[in-house]
Amino acid sequence: MTQNNGDATTVLSRGLAAKGIYPAVDPLDSTSTMLQPQIVGEEHYETAQRVKQTLQRYKELQDIIAILGLDELSEEDRLTVARARKIECFLSQPFFVAEVFTGSPGKYVGLGETIRGFKLILSGEFDSLPEQAFYLVGNIDEATVKATNLEMENNLKK
Repeated sequence: MTQNNGDATTVLSRGLAAKGIYPAVDPLDSTSTMLQPQIVGEEHYETAQRVKQTLQRYKELQDIIAILGLDELSEEDRLTVARARKIECFLSQPFFVAEVFTGSPGKYVGLGETIRGFKLILSGEFDSLPEQAFYLVGNIDEATVKATNLEMENNLKK
């Protein structure tokens, strides 16, 4: 589904919805005329571009992954895939109206905090955390707490 209001085009993705990523907005196909450094600021613009580049490279690698598997990728491409998957999960949002469906409390996260989170993922700061830690969290600090909780749960199961 595509929604165009003149300044922005929002494209919803069945693939993201199938992964449980909500809102299922495709960041590669969605556009905004407002995403310019002189409007949103250099840091926001550069971070958004790096996120899109990472997701685009992941998309390009999908066929190789499907045929040969992750092990056949270069170390750099494996890192790109891991970071892209974390970005996809981090793009999931715990909406207040969706609490009843997700079981996760709704959260408000400011723009600066969101940009900070994406920059840290892109920098490799959280390469050691599982991608599930980034799913339905508000800010990046919640992802680190969730990763610790996931590790404790896994240790209890052993």
